[in-house]
Amino acid sequence: MRISTQHIFNIASNSMRSAGEAIVKTQEQISTGKRVLSPADDPVAATKILQLNNNVALIEQYNNNITIAENNLNLEESTLDSITNLLQRARELTVQAGNNATLSPSEYSAIAAEMQARVDELFNLVNTRNVNGDYVFSGYKSNSPAFSGSIETGFSYDGDEGKIDIKIDNNTKVAASDSGKTIFEAIPSDNNVFTTSANADNRARPEANISLGKIVDQEAYDRFYPEDIVITFNPDNDVAPPAKNFTVTEKSTGKIIDANRLHVSGEEVVYHGTSIRLIGEPASGAPATAATRNFGADGPIAFPVDFSITNGTFSIQVNNQIETFVLDANITNTTDLAATLNSAANGNAARLANLGLNVDTTGFSSSSGENFAITAGSTAVDGVLGLNSLSGTVSSDGVAVTDGDQFFVNSSATQGVLTTLARFTQAMRDFDGSAESVSLLNTSVAATLTNLTNAQNSVTDKVTEIGARLNTIESTRELHADNELVTRTVLRDIQSLDYAQAASEISQQSLVLEAAQATFLRVSQLTLFDRL
Repeated sequence: MRISTQHIFNIASNSMRSAGEAIVKTQEQISTGKRVLSPADDPVAATKILQLNNNVALIEQYNNNITIAENNLNLEESTLDSITNLLQRARELTVQAGNNATLSPSEYSAIAAEMQARVDELFNLVNTRNVNGDYVFSGYKSNSPAFSGSIETGFSYDGDEGKIDIKIDNNTKVAASDSGKTIFEAIPSDNNVFTTSANADNRARPEANISLGKIVDQEAYDRFYPEDIVITFNPDNDVAPPAKNFTVTEKSTGKIIDANRLHVSGEEVVYHGTSIRLIGEPASGAPATAATRNFGADGPIAFPVDFSITNGTFSIQVNNQIETFVLDANITNTTDLAATLNSAANGNAARLANLGLNVDTTGFSSSSGENFAITAGSTAVDGVLGLNSLSGTVSSDGVAVTDGDQFFVNSSATQGVLTTLARFTQAMRDFDGSAESVSLLNTSVAATLTNLTNAQNSVTDKVTEIGARLNTIESTRELHADNELVTRTVLRDIQSLDYAQAASEISQQSLVLEAAQATFLRVSQLTLFDRL
């Protein structure tokens, strides 16, 4: 068989290249300490290594989540500890204030000043932010403060009831935050109480406010409870001379409690045992623009028409209420027409009253601004009205009264801890030594002590709950540490290189390469002339 020189060179080149690649691969294994450098080296082992590396990465992510959750909960726990200490000091001040037999109004002012400082401190604590700038007690609304308000106008919770859960294991989540509403707001009150607020759509600039308010007659309020109060500012011209005035109604029934009361900024107003103050100049309502439909608006008026023999009828609708009117006289002009439509004998006067309409010689009008429709007449009726009732004619110029700013007094069985301290502060400021102020202060002391106990219990319960979460985090961290150790051990066993075996292999591979090179040198020098 004839073997070409080119073929001899190819065989030698391939042998040396294969030997060289084997040496390079072994050297790379030695330098990295890894036996499997690519899936081709060991497909089964490569798959297992990928799975184990993913497990290690997942454990690292869970450990990062654990750190975040632990930091947040530690911050929340330390904040609640500070609040517990603050509430204890507030309790001491309340007990001290209960000794009204020896304390003077100036001494109560001093206690009120310290209580004010405690309220300010508590306000800052419940609006605590973490290292990321998130508000700890705002629920899902962590970008905005949990609470807003002041001791004069009261406090409101502006967050929601959400809890931010962080996943710390495949099947384990832990709440890394809490809603301030459940901790500081939803606290059972000693007595039936109320909250005050302003309508978010109020227009006054600068804004007018409603005070925090207080109960001056618990029995009267208990009889009214759980009804709510709505305070609505009316058009100024509802009173004479025109001035800011408001009407007070029951929310559920619309029953009027007080109508067209003149507004004096900061004046105390008392309804059903509640005392509040409206501060500032609320926006007044806008008066109604009367709705009208004049006789002859749709066509010429035809007089006379005698309806005394055969009556004419037509209907008027205001909102969902419809009344049918009767024409039963000889109508020769608009004076006759107006008289017939205002007649008590045929019932038209009562019908107008039911709809809130007026009729004079010019036509129909609604002083409330409610637009109305005139329908279901006849050719004869349309002739004397000058209106097209057969196809329907409608007033379109009416504008109803626009309410002014509104304020609410809402009943509640719970009272936030900020409100509790704020109301007690106000009670001490109002103390003047009179029998009435002594009675109100004693009532306030008793209610405040009970509400503080409830608030402390709420905070303690939450601290206990946070402790349980931290225990879960700690046990999960230990579990991850054990899993990571086992995973890395298995990964090392599968992936790590046996250096003794590698050293032996690279020695053999070097010997093979050297032999291939030596053989190639000798074969490459052979020619036919050597055999002649």
